Amino acid sequence: MRYFSPAPVHRRLGLVCLGVGVQQGALPVVGPRVLGHHVAVVVTRGRGWFAGAGRPPQPVAAPALLWLVPGVEHHYGPDADGGGWDECFVDFTGAAVGAYTDLGYITPDRPVVPLSGTTGVQHVVDGIVRAARRGGPLLEVEAAAQVHALLVALRYARAEVSRHGDAVVDALARDALLPIPVAEHAARLGIPLPELRGAVRRSTGEGVKEYLLGIRLSRAKELLARTDLPVAGIARRVGYEDPAYFSRLFSRRVGMAPVRFRAQQSVRAPAGYAGGASGHGAPGVAEEVLLRVGEPAGRAERGALVVQDLQPGGLDPVQVLLGGEAADGDGVAHELDVEGVDVAGDGGDEEVAAGGGPGGHPLQ
Repeated sequence: MRYFSPAPVHRRLGLVCLGVGVQQGALPVVGPRVLGHHVAVVVTRGRGWFAGAGRPPQPVAAPALLWLVPGVEHHYGPDADGGGWDECFVDFTGAAVGAYTDLGYITPDRPVVPLSGTTGVQHVVDGIVRAARRGGPLLEVEAAAQVHALLVALRYARAEVSRHGDAVVDALARDALLPIPVAEHAARLGIPLPELRGAVRRSTGEGVKEYLLGIRLSRAKELLARTDLPVAGIARRVGYEDPAYFSRLFSRRVGMAPVRFRAQQSVRAPAGYAGGASGHGAPGVAEEVLLRVGEPAGRAERGALVVQDLQPGGLDPVQVLLGGEAADGDGVAHELDVEGVDVAGDGGDEEVAAGGGPGGHPLQ
């Protein structure tokens, strides 16, 4: 058994390791006892039993995971006539335990969890043991990082989850960008809606809508960073017909509007670069125009584009298709980030065809 004494600053990492150990053979019975922190006990060989929370003993057969949780009495050990068992264990604590529990990685209500294998788990535990033997100033941080890795390895090692995930969840992920409701996803998969919800919760720790939203927003980020597609076009590609609704979802989840994310993440060519990455009038290229409107009759002009009669009252982006032709015949998209103006009138992003502005007012 190796013990760790993390300082308060280490606990701010979310999880810290308190101890690690590897034992083999005819081990003594543990408990009954109550701990003040979590322990993951992984039985790699042999058979035994586990009792806890006033429940009768239940059998344990390797490979298996035993969860020891704070404040709950536990009592366990190998069968007396079975030649003992082999186990490894990691003691840990931290504020992130709550999140891992909510996501289903830690299961206090299911203290005995069958595993499909222990190779990945043992690799992580061996890493903590090696770090403890080396010691040094990075020990506590390295061990804390390994606790996070351990919880992921244990999640993958569960008998009901393959490395590639649950088949239902895999199929749902393939259809995640379709603009259809959750009930239709269940119908496409040929299963009742409650069964779909249960499968997603077991495999991901999330609800169906939350799982789909994560996939859609990840794809939207890729398109924002790597393409010049307008926000409305990206919204449709990731399953949202209403770009304003998409922008509100994106802003709430990411913490910034889609055009702000694009401005931070996009790789732009330096000013004056003639290689076709930017420049007014370059074929097939989207150009960014920044308008700052500070008075009711604010007016800004850039080349042939004039925007007038924009009223202040909000911070909102607007997507405008200008009349220029791209190399493939499509209109050249110009992104306007209008500060101090609620262009769409609803707090969202809007795609407006040339000649028609928000509320029916023309862009002259």
